[in-house]
Amino acid sequence: MDTVNEIFVYCTDFVINLANLLGISYYEVNAIIFCILYPLALIISLVFFLRNWLVFRKLKL
Repeated sequence: MDTVNEIFVYCTDFVINLANLLGISYYEVNAIIFCILYPLALIISLVFFLRNWLVFRKLKL
């Protein structure tokens, strides 16, 4: 459980420092990360997965 706490503290410090560098609030950085960047990364990885799945499926035939 100590490791999870250390990871949380590191990530929180990272977001606070990023907010200070960008001149915006901690909450705005959180919103950008979790409402824009994370869903975008998820969609992109899903597209790559489906593309590769189709390519490998055609190769099997």
